[in-house]
Amino acid sequence: MDIYSGYISRLIAELAVLPGIGSKSAQRLAFHIINMPKEQVTKLAEAMTQARENIRYCGVCCTLTDRDVCPVCSNPARNKKQIMVVENPRDMTAYEKTGKYEGVYHVLHGAINPSLGIGPSQIRLKELIQRLQEDVDEVIIATNSSIEGETTAMYISKLIKPTGIKVTRIASGVPVGGELEYIDEVTLSRALDARVEL
Repeated sequence: MDIYSGYISRLIAELAVLPGIGSKSAQRLAFHIINMPKEQVTKLAEAMTQARENIRYCGVCCTLTDRDVCPVCSNPARNKKQIMVVENPRDMTAYEKTGKYEGVYHVLHGAINPSLGIGPSQIRLKELIQRLQEDVDEVIIATNSSIEGETTAMYISKLIKPTGIKVTRIASGVPVGGELEYIDEVTLSRALDARVEL
């Protein structure tokens, strides 16, 4: 039975497809949006539309940006000889918040997961290998401490080791099964400082 009018029900349904938003949260958000001033709703809708239309992958590290090259990659003060490999842009943001890392990143947009049909060709490994043709001293693998993250780390390590480039893995301190975006900056800093060579 439809309790609300079609517009309200549709808004709730659209919000409910967002990750981490269940039906109750979707309902709460829908009523909040409905009660917002019209100008605010318009700004929110425009921000979502403009982000969707203008955000693309950085031509270097594959993170999300509205430029051809993201601010990190275009920063001349960053150490381009050190590349940290992360699973998604949220992990990159988590490390940037520590203020400790001065190198650059490579965002895979996923991890190897054969049970879901995600192999090496479904993540941004080809772009990483192309970057290694440049002058690179170290690749820091900072994938999550999940089975998929560990599988991806080992695969990348086996790909890179024959090139002679130093390959390291972030140290523990990041809990097994933990998602980098939810870990505090101190733990992330310690994990980066205590990384080990693979």
